[in-house]
Amino acid sequence: MATQTRCGWTVTGMDCGSCAGKVRGAVERLPGVSGVEVTLIAERLRLTLDEALTPRAEIEAAIRALGFGIAPEGTPPERRKGFVLPGALPEPAPDPEPQDMPPPASLPWHRTAKGRLLLVTGGLLAGAWGVKLTAAAALAEAAFVLACLIGLLPVARRAWAALRRGMPFTIEALMTLAAGGALVLGAAEEAAFVLFLFAVGEVLEGLAAQRARSGIRALARLAPETARLEVGGALREVRAAALRAGQVVLVRAGDRVPADGIIVEGTSGLDESPVTGESVPRTRGPGDEVLAGTINTEAALRVRVSRPASDSAIARIVRLVEEAESARAPTERFIDRFSRWYMPSIVGVAALVAILPPLVLGLPWPDWSYRALALLLIGCPCALVISVPAAIASALAAGARRGLLLKGGAVVEVAAATTRVAFDKTGTLTCGRPNVTAIVALNGDEDTVLALAAAVEIGAAHPLARAIRDEAARRRLTLPPVQGARVLPGIGAEAGIDGALVRVTAPRSAAEAGALDQEALHHAARLEKDGQTVVALYRGAEGLGLIALRDEPRPDAAAALAQLRAMGIATVMLTGDTPRTAAAIAGPLGADWQAGMLPADKRDAIRDMGAGVMMVGDGINDAPALKQAAVGVAMGSGTDVALETADAAILRDRVTDVPAMVRLARAAMANIRQNVAIALGLKAVFLVTSIAGITGLWMAVLADTGATVLVTLNALRLLRFDPERDTSPPA
Repeated sequence: MATQTRCGWTVTGMDCGSCAGKVRGAVERLPGVSGVEVTLIAERLRLTLDEALTPRAEIEAAIRALGFGIAPEGTPPERRKGFVLPGALPEPAPDPEPQDMPPPASLPWHRTAKGRLLLVTGGLLAGAWGVKLTAAAALAEAAFVLACLIGLLPVARRAWAALRRGMPFTIEALMTLAAGGALVLGAAEEAAFVLFLFAVGEVLEGLAAQRARSGIRALARLAPETARLEVGGALREVRAAALRAGQVVLVRAGDRVPADGIIVEGTSGLDESPVTGESVPRTRGPGDEVLAGTINTEAALRVRVSRPASDSAIARIVRLVEEAESARAPTERFIDRFSRWYMPSIVGVAALVAILPPLVLGLPWPDWSYRALALLLIGCPCALVISVPAAIASALAAGARRGLLLKGGAVVEVAAATTRVAFDKTGTLTCGRPNVTAIVALNGDEDTVLALAAAVEIGAAHPLARAIRDEAARRRLTLPPVQGARVLPGIGAEAGIDGALVRVTAPRSAAEAGALDQEALHHAARLEKDGQTVVALYRGAEGLGLIALRDEPRPDAAAALAQLRAMGIATVMLTGDTPRTAAAIAGPLGADWQAGMLPADKRDAIRDMGAGVMMVGDGINDAPALKQAAVGVAMGSGTDVALETADAAILRDRVTDVPAMVRLARAAMANIRQNVAIALGLKAVFLVTSIAGITGLWMAVLADTGATVLVTLNALRLLRFDPERDTSPPA
């Protein structure tokens, strides 16, 4: 029985969409290979392999033959020094280094293979021009031929390797045909210059692609490399990647937190902007969670590690962004399909241009052969193929830096088409925790009523009970001693205070006990009409007071919904709460609402709304609706189920990040349209001028390279796009 293994490699040298296509094409035709995923920005190749049919070494050989570097995924870029204990510094014995180690990300351009090709072709061309200025014409011609042949050799080798793998229509093949044809036609000088321009374009593409990758790599570098681990009462500097759950680390003022954890000692301000984009430091103390990569701004903290580095918030963000590349946008898939027949069509048109005019009209063969060669060069689809993934990668990186995670190009494209946003109420539009909003003293003063109610609720875990206790603590009230405090399931709570039984229940239960008169009941009804939950405090048949509570809207909820309306997007709130509470929350926000909804009801409501619906939620009960929506967005404080089910996530728990996410998606799609227009526009112009004989080989390759670089640079502008401030796509 065949055994299939999921394998992964790091592949270097991929600078455009056609490079990724060549890597994919080289391996997917091999026996025993399936599930091929190539991600350009992450420089990753993953596939499912039956090693009985094709060993891993053959996969690596196929990639190397195309001129790319390859090493098993996770291979360190440099030799490692060893360490004395697991995780301790310094490190001891060196790890074995793979023979075909990919170069580090910081390798300067002139040390890469494409950089060396540029230097060699440039030097040869300069030398040939020097001979032309100082020697006879025949010797100069020989120098240009030599320069062309030497510069063409690595390109032709890569073209031959691709041809053997069943990929005849590559840029290397077109370049080989064009340069070789130019030599035959006696245009050696122009052929050498074309090869030099091709090398320049390759290097520029590499630099642009590297710039796009840097946005994602910067996320991975947020967490520090080392941590101060407490071992037997002493501190030991260890690698942050070696930290395990349960260990305690010391984070000094000014240091970055090395791992996700819980503060066990100390109080300090934490700058969470590197992870969530939130610029205002937040004070954290014992029991509070801290995230790897956040900056401790004030005092030393002792933090107990809760998750290993591989599962930290930063690591999960990086994984989401990198894996999102595999979820390609429909536009990208269409362009890939388009390019598959586009290239053969260009070759066919070039052949007709070379043959038909001389045969039918008797025009000169060399002239039209030359025009056909220029047509081959201008027809390369590199700029078109990279137009979508470059923009998507830049948008994903820009969003991740601001706490906006989108799981792929398909999500970006659908989010840009959002016409309606449905919000969950509790924990999404509201803060998720009730607060005391009013106290009505029927006997005594407000503080007395609140202190008695907090004492009765001392052992209750209900959110309303916690809110009453929190308000009493905020007012610094002293609670009276209680005896026999207990929860009354479905009713409320009771406790003995000063020898009398005191209860906190719903007003209806208090009225049934004869503790509330009609005036108090009318007062409670008015509060409930405003969407507040009311509890009554009473002692026997004596009403003591009413306490109103409500889960208030988030401070930025009204602004967020106003922004969405200004963008032409309708809003609706879906909640399981009562219609009265739903109206009280949604009304001031200007949103439609549907109340009394179970999880299945929310899902059905989303389905009935049709296409273009974005659902924003944070709880397990939101998961079906998040899955049903065109785009499901989970709030960062939500449950793991919601985060896993959703297509996108907002890390900062800010409702204004919802319109920001839509703006970012729309900006990305506008950028893609610009890129496609640049790529196709330049192609169309130079196809016509090449056939007309106005532009030659060097201008054709310059136009092709220029289009690729322009498209990439245009996509990189998304890295600077701020969806919170910019209200229109970058122009």
